[in-house]
Amino acid sequence: MEIKSLEEYNNKIKKIIITAEEIHKEIDRAADYINSLYDGTPILLVSILKGAFLFMADVCRRVAVPCEIGFMCAKSYYNSTVSTGEVKLTMDIEQDISRYHVVIIEDIVDTGRTLSEVVKLLKKRMPVSLTVVTLLDKPSRRAVDFEPDMSLFTIPDEFVVGYGLDCGEFFRNLPYIAVYGE
Repeated sequence: MEIKSLEEYNNKIKKIIITAEEIHKEIDRAADYINSLYDGTPILLVSILKGAFLFMADVCRRVAVPCEIGFMCAKSYYNSTVSTGEVKLTMDIEQDISRYHVVIIEDIVDTGRTLSEVVKLLKKRMPVSLTVVTLLDKPSRRAVDFEPDMSLFTIPDEFVVGYGLDCGEFFRNLPYIAVYGE
């Protein structure tokens, strides 16, 4: 993708579907959920890069339980608005998760392929427990049998950007979730 001007950049945003205020209100709910599950027990928050990094940072700042963080990078989009169906792990977490309660923090569950593969991989490593919290859920696109433990927002089958989600690496910096359009 090539963006040549601010006007061109802004014209790619068709409509805002979730405001920054709505996101932050729901992040408080996610933190409360995590706090209630672990009640002071230390956890490992694992962000799936790159899209979940803003969500992870905000959740991490709001949880009250002691936490460490880890990062993985798995992708299936490769600069397109359509998933290739092939999941590739390009970066793995460094921690031995067998002594952790692991909470995966994800930006969006779309087809479910990426997160399903990540969960299978991590379960083989025998964490104490494994929970998945996602900012966005798009169940109408599910191609595999996968449901997150907590979803903050269910969205329609539209390609979205903002708050960490991108198209061709652009739009991650938007403070809201918006529908992207050519």
